[in-house]
Amino acid sequence: MANQARVASLQDNINRPTRVLSYPKRADGKPVYTSEFFGENVFSLQQIAKALPKPAYASFLKQMRGRQALDKATADAIAHAVRIWAMDRGATHFTHWFQPQTGTTAEKHDAFLTLKSTFTPNGEEVTAIDAFSGTQLLQAEPDASSFPSGGMRTTFEARGYTVWDTTSPMFIQEGPHGTSVLYIPSVFISYNGDALDEKTVLLRSTSAIAKSCSDLLNLIDPVPVGAQPKVSHVYTTLGTEQEYFLIDRSLYSLRPDLKHTGRTLVGNLPPKHQQMDDHYFGRVPSKAMATMSEAELELFRLGVPIKTRHNEVAPQQFECAPIFEEASLAVDHNLLTMDVLSKVAHKNKLKVLFHEKPFKGVNGSGKHCNWSMSTDRGENLLDPTVKPETNYRFLLVLVSVLHAVQQHGGLMRTSIASSSNEHRLGACEAPPMIVSVFLGEHLTEVLNSIEEGRPIKNFSVPEIQTIKLGGTALDVKVASLPSIARDLTDRNRTSPFAFTGNKFEFRAVGSKQSPAFPVTILNAAVASALQDVSAALREQMGDRPYPSDADKVAVIKKFIASTKAVRFEGDGYSEAWIHEAERRGLPNIKTSPEAFEQLLNPTHYEMLTKLGIFTASELQSRHLILQERYAKDLLVEATTLSTLLASQILPAAFEYRGSLAQSISLLKSIDTEDAAPELAVLQSLTPIVKDLQAAIANLDSAVHKMHEVGDDPVAEAKYACANILPAMNEARAIADKLEVLTADKYYPIPHYSELLWF
Repeated sequence: MANQARVASLQDNINRPTRVLSYPKRADGKPVYTSEFFGENVFSLQQIAKALPKPAYASFLKQMRGRQALDKATADAIAHAVRIWAMDRGATHFTHWFQPQTGTTAEKHDAFLTLKSTFTPNGEEVTAIDAFSGTQLLQAEPDASSFPSGGMRTTFEARGYTVWDTTSPMFIQEGPHGTSVLYIPSVFISYNGDALDEKTVLLRSTSAIAKSCSDLLNLIDPVPVGAQPKVSHVYTTLGTEQEYFLIDRSLYSLRPDLKHTGRTLVGNLPPKHQQMDDHYFGRVPSKAMATMSEAELELFRLGVPIKTRHNEVAPQQFECAPIFEEASLAVDHNLLTMDVLSKVAHKNKLKVLFHEKPFKGVNGSGKHCNWSMSTDRGENLLDPTVKPETNYRFLLVLVSVLHAVQQHGGLMRTSIASSSNEHRLGACEAPPMIVSVFLGEHLTEVLNSIEEGRPIKNFSVPEIQTIKLGGTALDVKVASLPSIARDLTDRNRTSPFAFTGNKFEFRAVGSKQSPAFPVTILNAAVASALQDVSAALREQMGDRPYPSDADKVAVIKKFIASTKAVRFEGDGYSEAWIHEAERRGLPNIKTSPEAFEQLLNPTHYEMLTKLGIFTASELQSRHLILQERYAKDLLVEATTLSTLLASQILPAAFEYRGSLAQSISLLKSIDTEDAAPELAVLQSLTPIVKDLQAAIANLDSAVHKMHEVGDDPVAEAKYACANILPAMNEARAIADKLEVLTADKYYPIPHYSELLWF
């Protein structure tokens, strides 16, 4: 039978015991507290401080802060210390760990082992030693032409460099046979110094926003000439909510579409899926919980502050979320989380799916990026405090963010565009493709009252003329329950960029993608906006040494008015919003190829290059890389679907039709009427089989014509979007009808009902 492998996989899934892992314990058998082993596999600043003389450590700190270059002696001292630390923990190799423009990470392992040659009168004597120099720590040389470069590197210009990012700590991860590997977080640049990765531009953007924001803060709160400014540095903070699916690995192996594309290209929803609303926050299945717990144990050791785990809305969909960190470190930790989840799921004979829409008809997966800014004194600049209407620092930062979205919303749309995220955006609780900002009723009232020059509308007690965003008491009318605090800002799940109390949640980011590029674009847009707000404030204050409160209010009013179009409090899924957004002049960019063109839009292009986030060549390169990846993604999906339909789905239908025909022939030899049911099924199958054959031919033709487009990534992406995607959708619709009619014993690949339920 065609379904034998599927049945065997299901039986194995049912009978397989859950993997057991022992939690760390003390000698007396009591559990070790998480805080005691948190970060034990990280070579932290404290470790460096212990290993280096005080002058060398001070020199390293200056280098980290960009105030001086790292000298060779300090680099050698750190390299020696980290090698000893790593080898004491089983490390045999080291690797520069970097983030090329592939959506994932890359690494090449080199052994600490080296050979020392000594020449004597008796010949060469070779001694094996373990060594790791400062030069090896600082940089390595991968083949840059083998990674996406948008034409900046070719086979005959292959040299590229990975360079240690000193702001992100080194760590060790488990290797084979009880060994481990030392990981060195790095950036990746070309021979000419062009950024070939996601991290270099992210670090540039954090520097740009730090400078722009510090300038604004020190402008509104000046100090006497010669005194140290109150704010020396501003950090962007990030917390990434990572959604994902977990499915049985043996069933996964029977789905070529999942293996090659990350999503199911055919398949129907089971009778019960997410419509009962009983999976979200429900009891986590035991196999999933075992995987989550083991992954958390590893992540804690790696210094990743995972805080939350729970069921998501769709069956077998889950989420984990960390505590907020500095943005570039948070990006590293998110990519590390995805890597650890994949490895641990494999050990538990499961497969983790990070694709934004692996299953049609149920919720897709996102990576909600919770973003804010904090001073070097630990002050959250997006904290409204008790009286936001007179917190001018907060309001100036807030209108800067609004101005950033108003000016560069199209670019933010670019940052979350991909062939996979297209299937998610605008459906099943995912935000729409129109980028707008949700502030909530109370904060909206604060801005409206300032713009209109009137007192704030009262939401509770009439005599109070302020709004406490910290929350109000909520009476649930159950005497045995304590009073609870209600947030004064509700959540809008249809908003792509929502204010959620003391941060913005960029909800449109896809689960599979690195958060680096979206955060880079957001940082850059806000950095530019902060400069505009500072310039407006300087113009308003004129020759005065510092701005008055009236100056601040005037500038705040100006930007409240100019950014009103981008603020939307309603239902982002509604048809009415599409028309309203068009009336407001907001871009509705429906396809990824169209979104990628925003990189070359003069307004965005000038902003990114003026701030030094990208060079002109880097922007053009990224534009081509994104277009090329989109076209290749759809090409892989199309050829995978065509092969799956032609080699498995159609043959299953043929076999079933043959069985029906044989049954009909046998029944007719006895009694014609007894064959009527079988004949009815056969007659319903035949036209669908013919339609599917035609759809496969149409899909193959579309793929063939794409090869004729020529070596033009932009043209290929546009062609794939306009022709291959519709051809795939047509073929899928027909194949899904065939799945319903084909007898289960003939159907060769796992159904949704088997994939979505353990």
